[in-house]
Amino acid sequence: MKKIYTCIIVLVSLLSATGQGYQITLHTKSFNQGLPYLTYYYGANINIQDSAIINNKGIAVFKNNKPLHPGVYAMVFPGKNKIFDFFVDREQVIDIIADTTDLVNAPLVKGSKENDLFREYQKYIDKQGKLLNTEQQAYNASKTKTDSLQHEQYYRALNRDLTLYREDVINKYPASMLAVLFESMRPATVLNKTPVTKADSVENYDYYKSHYWEGISFMDARVIRTPFFLPKLEKYYREVLTPAPDSIIKEADYMLLLARSDTNMYQFLLNWLTDEYINPKYMGHDAVFVHLFNKYHSKGVSTWLNEKQHKTISDRAYMLMSNLIGEKAADLKLIDSSSKPSSLYGLQAKYTVMVFWDPTCGHCREEVPRLDSFYQHKWKQNGVKMFGVLTENETPKWLEFISEKNLKGWTHVYQTEKSRKKEIENNRPGFRQLYDVTQTPTLYLLDADKRIIGKKLSPDQVDDLLDVKMTTKTSTQK
Repeated sequence: MKKIYTCIIVLVSLLSATGQGYQITLHTKSFNQGLPYLTYYYGANINIQDSAIINNKGIAVFKNNKPLHPGVYAMVFPGKNKIFDFFVDREQVIDIIADTTDLVNAPLVKGSKENDLFREYQKYIDKQGKLLNTEQQAYNASKTKTDSLQHEQYYRALNRDLTLYREDVINKYPASMLAVLFESMRPATVLNKTPVTKADSVENYDYYKSHYWEGISFMDARVIRTPFFLPKLEKYYREVLTPAPDSIIKEADYMLLLARSDTNMYQFLLNWLTDEYINPKYMGHDAVFVHLFNKYHSKGVSTWLNEKQHKTISDRAYMLMSNLIGEKAADLKLIDSSSKPSSLYGLQAKYTVMVFWDPTCGHCREEVPRLDSFYQHKWKQNGVKMFGVLTENETPKWLEFISEKNLKGWTHVYQTEKSRKKEIENNRPGFRQLYDVTQTPTLYLLDADKRIIGKKLSPDQVDDLLDVKMTTKTSTQK
């Protein structure tokens, strides 16, 4: 499924704040014609805010009666191969004097104290960056251990100077846009305690996690219009937090609560969290998306989304609600291969492997016999039973394949056309919605109580999960 986040980004860029508007005037002797763009950073993207035509005097005026959202902006010159970054905050009547032959020392931004600070930093980082690069090259070219150590020490000293420069700006100008930028760039504090015991490792982790967002306010949306906030957010949810859905949900709710007083931050976070978990990378994380839908989207909170986006979110949530890990699977009452009624809950087993498949699907024709091989040679003697569901109206081919591959011992079931039509007439969910069957084969693993312990698995993953469950159960019994 195509991610909805791109659509959300485009939508958010159209939102306006209240105020007197902006006027940014570009003066450049490098061009006397062409179309420059006023762009801004938003998450991982650089988005176009405005464009203007350069006149024969090298002047272009970007103007609108709606103010810009504060953040890091970039002037993209004609040809799109030269870019100049600058800040926009409360001061929004700005003159930019820029020569594309020197975008470090030559540009001048008038009418913005924020950019005076930024310009000084750009000059400093240009000089410091060259020194750091020189030391890095010298270290790589070192012939002796003494030389290597010396250049490593020089490099670290230069890096410390850079850190001190940033810290000094944060302390002297804490409300500045440059301080917000530096806070978003700052790595999380680490305890640096060498772990000896498990308790030491836990202490290190807890310290790192609790200090991860130090200096960043979720009530200040300026940070989202920098290049550094999104990678920090992604790392936090993908690497720092424990992967348990409950932990992620708790953190997401807390973060959204902090952001409630800043509309733009709140929208950004809810959009990103929704996009991150609508098609999760890890089994079980769809519970996070369902929670976001139930607590926020279904309550009418996301008013900035359009009808199509709401439908995408709603449809996906309803496909996942009844098949979350740990929940009881929905019962299916269908017809078996001998034309008799059969139900999922009528099948008594320690574990049940559910397979939604179609005999005309090439992948199914490969995977279903593999599943049967696992079942016949290993799973069956461990109390596992197979429940195969035909997904398409291909009953003759289905029966032929079952016979051809000798799929014995399975409970093979299908839905009659009459039953399917009755479901539709009564507006009842079918097995596709109940089990999120969007492709075949789709595999589920259920326990003795028909609770879902694994879904959307490959045959090998089912086998691995069964091994873990059976080993754990044997160890517990001992």
